[in-house]
Amino acid sequence: MDYNEIKSLLGTEADNLLNHTCTGITKDMIHAPGPDYIERVFEHTDRNNLVLNNLGRLFNQTGRLAGTGFLSILPVDQGIEHSASASFAINPSYFDPENIIKLGIEGGCNAVVSTLGVMGSISRRYARKIPLIVKINHNELLATPNISDQTLWANVDQAWDMGAAGIGATIYFGSQNCRRQIQEISEAFKYGHELGLVCILWTYLRNPEGFIKDGKDYHTANDLESQANYLGVTIEADIIKQKLSTTSRGFLDLNFGRTDKLVYDKLATDHPIEWNRYQVANCYMGRIGLINSGGASGSNDYFDAVSAAVINKRSG
Repeated sequence: MDYNEIKSLLGTEADNLLNHTCTGITKDMIHAPGPDYIERVFEHTDRNNLVLNNLGRLFNQTGRLAGTGFLSILPVDQGIEHSASASFAINPSYFDPENIIKLGIEGGCNAVVSTLGVMGSISRRYARKIPLIVKINHNELLATPNISDQTLWANVDQAWDMGAAGIGATIYFGSQNCRRQIQEISEAFKYGHELGLVCILWTYLRNPEGFIKDGKDYHTANDLESQANYLGVTIEADIIKQKLSTTSRGFLDLNFGRTDKLVYDKLATDHPIEWNRYQVANCYMGRIGLINSGGASGSNDYFDAVSAAVINKRSG
């Protein structure tokens, strides 16, 4: 897809997204992605050579973005998180884990993330062909009434034994069980790093009672998501996965926590690229990579995917 195709697809949003320059957190302040990202940024960290090798696999081994400093990772844990029927009934071939991996390879992804069961069923054949990331905790929907709690389903040794390049986990920041999840995943990441595994953290917000007010949902408020990112990099995640921000002023409107007016007036004004740049800033100014995407499937997924890619690229 060339520039003119992107511009045409974005329609009335093209100028707003393609020509915006961040003024809050400027580009010279961040550690932007590039072919030398690992050497320029990660060689200064406490990560051992095994972790650096697996980061090298992630960034450089396979996929259309290999060698650019950018990542495209296929995550498929919806069989647990959303139920297998809801996820795969429309295309039953994806009940077979091998087709998930094939999709990642054919789609030009840098890596694939999935469950212990999915990865364990195909790892001997594919672990050398594309980096595999084992998701070690999940929330499932078979409980009634439904609960929102990320619990451990796998351990770090199982991921290492199958030749995975890394582990992934989710913390529901703001939830009642957040503190336990932080402790569990902090310990898992420490051990994962000792074994040489890359550690990826989904820093999602989850508190239906606390983060929704007067019918407005603040789960994707920029100030709240950015703080979740900062908490995630604190436990030494190597990559943060977050949703694109759709609003802001969560701390102010919900009247909790602490913030500063400068965030809203200067650093992260109301523009999706400014919001995403502020998320990058909360990942140690880009020293820890940020993968950012949209939310649930909508009526125009193609537009959403392209606009998300532009926002990610322009924000660093």
